[in-house]
This record gives sequence, structure tokens and C-alpha cells, in this order.
Amino acid sequence: MSIEPVLTRIDNNLDASLERLFELIRIKSISADPAYKDDCRQAAVWCAEQLTEIGISASVRKTVGHPMVVGHYDGAGPDAPHILFYGHYDVQPVDPLELWEADPFDPRVTDVDGEKRIIARGACDDKGQLMTFVEAARAWVSETGGLPVNVTILFEGEEESSSPSMIPFLNQSGEELKKDVAFVCDTSMWDRRTPAITTMLRGMLSEEMVIRAASHDLHSGMYGNAARNPIHLLAKIIADMRDETGRITLPGFYDGVPDLSPEQKAQWDTLGFDEKAFFDSIGLSIPAGEQGYPVLQQIWSRPTMEVNGIVGGYTGAGAKTVIPAQASAKFTFRLVGDQDPEAIRAAFRAFVNERLPADCSAEFIDHGGERAVTQPGDSHWVQTAKAALSAEWNKDAVLIAIGGSIPIVTQFKKHLGMDSVLVGFGLDDDRIHSPNEKYNLTSFHGGIRSWARILGALAG
Repeated sequence: MSIEPVLTRIDNNLDASLERLFELIRIKSISADPAYKDDCRQAAVWCAEQLTEIGISASVRKTVGHPMVVGHYDGAGPDAPHILFYGHYDVQPVDPLELWEADPFDPRVTDVDGEKRIIARGACDDKGQLMTFVEAARAWVSETGGLPVNVTILFEGEEESSSPSMIPFLNQSGEELKKDVAFVCDTSMWDRRTPAITTMLRGMLSEEMVIRAASHDLHSGMYGNAARNPIHLLAKIIADMRDETGRITLPGFYDGVPDLSPEQKAQWDTLGFDEKAFFDSIGLSIPAGEQGYPVLQQIWSRPTMEVNGIVGGYTGAGAKTVIPAQASAKFTFRLVGDQDPEAIRAAFRAFVNERLPADCSAEFIDHGGERAVTQPGDSHWVQTAKAALSAEWNKDAVLIAIGGSIPIVTQFKKHLGMDSVLVGFGLDDDRIHSPNEKYNLTSFHGGIRSWARILGALAG
């Protein structure tokens, strides 16, 4: 059938769709804070009720943490594609509250230079994104009596708190969830008018290190020079981890790092990335990192080593003449291609231990690691979604990368053997995780219409 009646229904019911989004936003589903446990369950129940209302049989599933929502629609028949759609109903804490212009859980639409914006915690990440799919499904069912493809839904309640229940849940429910492909709506457009599909995600390795020297803190006048200062050791080790060109010096670090293909370089060049504006927005002007690589390649397709925090010695007000007994630092490594997080972890620890004097020691704390994920841009699923997005936005959808990580994509691949297609409608200025988070009304409306088109296109 023609998609036009479904799109018309979406347009005519936008106000009702917006009010349903507001209902979900008003639920304070902050997963990281135990005080909001009941709110998280309330959000899960609300989502399950909405899915059931539109003909997707849904239930709230218990976990050791916050519940999952699982829904199924099998009415398109055995020959139709069967997709898994993933989103998360939990949100970040709202601190610092005093920086919000209004109650973060009292959603409202504002007008900024003619641009209508939904302002609230979760407006974009991920309640607004999640509801674009739900409302598209609602329009299909209302207009035609069913969905054009079979759909399984997985809504998580712990994405913003490291998803501690996800892997056990996938191991337990994998056969129920494994479908032809997963669609994940937790990403962004390239700009306000250009839709995008994310095909590359960097992996991540997290490590914490504590260097210990003397048995206790020392008086710097009595022991200075003679006694080892672990802050000096830590600073030297960190400095040794990059050479003068910005390359990371861990042995074997670049094993598995692929060269960017000429075709991918050319496609990224057409995006018109503005390096000056990128740095201006953060108050900087001089690129760092590996020499010889444009900024967009550095943040999308090159691996990194970053120091996220350092603690050592006296950090209070005034002075204290002390040589600390220990110093610590937290590190993250963003990984690409076939880099092996466990091999890099071993190389990092060996690198540190080789630089320690015999009377000093290092303790390492493992904070997890995941490989990078690449979805072939020429896959049937990507190309079908790309054509549907291009038709909706009247502009060719582009294939982009993200410098960060979306662990669920890795977990789907690792535990279910399933590829993911990442389609989202966020914008770089949506202030996710920050005060005054927003989601443009065009993102919400266009996102609903886009998913309606994608569902129709998947049915052929």
C-alpha cells in the first residue's frame, strides 16, 4: 500500500504523540539513583501498556536491577522480515538542578529563533528517540490494522547506569530476542536537515591504576629527593605513552587498526566538517592527537588513550608539604577495527610495570572493555533504511561514525550474533546528559515519519 495515508495520520496526530511523550518524560526514571527505583518500574509499565495498546504484546520482565520491557508483533506473516527494535526508558540524573531553566521533568515546547524545541530530561536521550518508533508503529496499526513487518521490542531501564543486567538477560532470553537485524535509535543526524546512519562505533577499554611507593605519606623536607614520589612516577609513565607526533607507544597498540578506505575518506570529505567551528565550540583552536590525521578521522576512525582523572597527595586548601605514599589515575582507550581490548590491557600493564622501580608497585583495576563495531554500509538493511530516510528528508542520508561507544550494539553482536542498524534523530546541540536537554520538534516529527517509511521499505 501507499505510505502516504500513514504519514498523513502521523501529521494529524502529532499533538497526541507529543502528549504521550510528555507522559513518559514526567516519570522520573533515573536508573543510577536507587531512590527512583519505583519510578523506573513505573516507566517500564507505562511503555508495556503503550505497546500492548497498539497491538504489540508486551510484558515487563524482572532483572536483578531495573526491569526490561519486551514486546512482540508477529502479524506480518512468516515470510516478512522480523526486526528487533531497542531503546532505553531510563535517564541521567538532573544535577546540577540550579542550571535548569525549569523543572527537568515538566516538559515544555519553547521557540528559539523560530525553532521549536522540547525541553526536559530524556527529551532526546532516549525517550524522544524511543517514542519516534512507537508512534510510527501506532500510525501503521491505526491506518492499516497492523505492521508491515514483524517486530520485537526491547526497552532497557539501565542504559544510563552501565547496563549491569543486560548480558545476563541476553544470555537468558537470547533465542526470544534474536531476529534478522536490530535497529537502535540512540544516535544523531549529521545536521538539522541531513539524516544519518551510524555504521562505525569505537570500542572502549577502561583501566584504573594505583602506584604505591613509601609505606606512608612523608614530610617533603625530611625525605624530598631521597624518597620516590609516586606522582612523579605516574606523570612520567603518562608522558611516555605518547611520542612527539601524538602516536601511542604501547607495544602492539596499533595491531588491528585498519586504514580508512579511499571511498570512505571521500564520503566523509563531502560532509563539510568545520574543524574551526568544532574547536570554537569548546574554547580551543589547535588540534592535538596524532599528526597527519584530520580531526574527523581522529574522532571517528583512530584509536585513543586518554587520562580521565588523576589523584595524589594533598589536594585541599592551602599547602601541605607532603610526599604521598600513592597516586592513581583513570584511563580510557577508544578502540577501532580489530583491536583486542584484552591484548591492550596486558600491554598497558606491562608498560607500567617495566617503568616501576623495584621498591614500588602498581595495582590495576579493570573497568571493562568492548571491541569496536562496524556495520557494512552496503548491507541490505542499511541501504533500505538509507533510501527511506533520504525520501523523508528530501536529502541523501549519509553514513557516519561515532567516536564513542554504544555497548548494546557490541552485546547484540557478541551474544546474539546479530548486526545492528543505528538510526537516530538527535543533534549535536541537544545537551544530552546536561541541564536543559532538548529535542527539536522537527527531530521528533521527522523521526516518526522516518520510522514509518523504514517499516514500509523493509516490507518491500
